[in-house]
Amino acid sequence: MGAVGWVLLSAVLFLISAHSQEGKGISQEAKAALAKGGFPPLTPTTILVLGSDKRPKGSKEPGARASGQRSDTIMLLRVGGGASSKLSIPRDTVVPIPGHGVDKINSAYAYGGAALSIKTVSNWTGISIDHLIEVNLENFPKFIDALGGITVKTPCVISDINGGTRNGGVSIRLHKGENDLNGKQSLAYARTRHNRCDPSYSDIDRVRAQQQIIGGMRTSLLSLGGFIRLPWAAWAAPQAINTDVGALELSGIIASIVVSGSPPPKVLKPTGAVTLSNGGAGLVVSDSAKQRAVDQFLNG
Repeated sequence: MGAVGWVLLSAVLFLISAHSQEGKGISQEAKAALAKGGFPPLTPTTILVLGSDKRPKGSKEPGARASGQRSDTIMLLRVGGGASSKLSIPRDTVVPIPGHGVDKINSAYAYGGAALSIKTVSNWTGISIDHLIEVNLENFPKFIDALGGITVKTPCVISDINGGTRNGGVSIRLHKGENDLNGKQSLAYARTRHNRCDPSYSDIDRVRAQQQIIGGMRTSLLSLGGFIRLPWAAWAAPQAINTDVGALELSGIIASIVVSGSPPPKVLKPTGAVTLSNGGAGLVVSDSAKQRAVDQFLNG
């Protein structure tokens, strides 16, 4: 089979896999909250990417069975029509949540799932959100492994995620510099908030790591090894996410991400801190800082 046949096989596997996943895990309320504009790769489309703090099955970490999951990852992607931008919002950013007063932005997911997260992010930023992608934490590592892993440049990281390996989670030890990560390691790096190598490691560092992983996925996909593994990656990709997007449109979004390149990580940086009514600490972003970040996200 030649290169063209290999690509066509991969495309067919992707469409079959995506069609089998169509609509899974996305509520009607979440779909109704979306603007559904844009048509990648022809016109710009804005996508909200969410990842919850749900623990894996079998985790013995304290609190693993607690209800009320929060969104561990909140990232906006804009692709298609020549657009290519990413904006991560730290989970502890304090914002108005419709019907629930002022709270950390990740609490919107606990209060009302993806639908309330969409409304909260859209209302606060003023950005219309066209589509939703929720990371499937069980299948995401399988997609990374199907790619053959990723390579990312990291700081020194020593961390135990979900209680570490002794409690059903993952322990990672990364040296400063380039590291080759498998699926479980990639997910653990994306979720690291407490780094024993660096006590000052914060949520800002974590959201940068999440954007690094997206860049690493793109690099692996475009490599020779990625081409060889393309059919397996094409089958695994749709199963790593839950989304409102249909198979053909999802292929357009992924094509836009691959073709448009990987923009530098952009994080909505806090301009201060605040104590919440429950005694917890949150981050605040000034209106001017928020508007600058939004303008850059929308206009490049």
